[in-house]
Amino acid sequence: MPPTTYLDTILAAHRARAAADRRDLDALVAAAAAMPAARPFADAVRSIPGAGGLAVIAEIKRRSPSKGALDAALDPGEVASDYEAGGAACLSVLTDGEFFGGSAADLGAAREAVGLPVLRKDFTVSAADVCDARIMGADAVLLIVAALSDGELAELGTLGRRLGMAVLVEAHDEAEVGRALESGADLVGVNQRDLVTFEVDTDRAVRVAGTIPAGVLAVAESGVAGPDDAARLAGAGYEAVLVGETLMRSGNRQAAVAALAGHSVSRRRGQVPVPDQGGR
Repeated sequence: MPPTTYLDTILAAHRARAAADRRDLDALVAAAAAMPAARPFADAVRSIPGAGGLAVIAEIKRRSPSKGALDAALDPGEVASDYEAGGAACLSVLTDGEFFGGSAADLGAAREAVGLPVLRKDFTVSAADVCDARIMGADAVLLIVAALSDGELAELGTLGRRLGMAVLVEAHDEAEVGRALESGADLVGVNQRDLVTFEVDTDRAVRVAGTIPAGVLAVAESGVAGPDDAARLAGAGYEAVLVGETLMRSGNRQAAVAALAGHSVSRRRGQVPVPDQGGR
């Protein structure tokens, strides 16, 4: 049966590319390990909550499969500089070319323009993808629970951390948060966008928040339209929000970031214990 959803289509394309990749993995790992040290992504997220406020991971995104073009002709360095000036803690940069119009060059240009840590936002399906993230300059890599088996989550997460990167493990519901935690995740995102329909449920992150233990950094993703949404998510215990479309469509990106940052983070989250991770 042919792919019928956005996620099916995107994953099929990425897995086909991974299957056709004939590069030597040992050489890729060595090249990634030889890169200059990554910027401390998780520490940057903690720095603002440490002072009692919500951190913003500001995303650079040219287009999306569901919304079309957001700013196809953007200058990544200019956008990154606006985000930094607005108080963003970190950047997220889409590098998928076929579906989102991004590239490794976008990530490199954004990172060069600022001092912020940068997440490679993409559909990571192989060890080579993890290595490529570090080689292109990413300080953090995204793993999507819905796109990976339990074995892949553990393997790719371990490799990302071995290469010095933060690993943001993205879930969409309570069961996926459980899988993320079992894989050893210490940085968990809850995406309010359904990756099957690409529709946003703005109550999803609040519902799921209680399943993320207090010792795990929690990031709410998608559906953050303004300060009220940011304040509600901070109140649910999220230390950070990852925001793309709202910022990309803003006429003043610096001000838009500043309006989302700094909301008081609740400490009520995390009554569920971290599962035994077998010494990981």
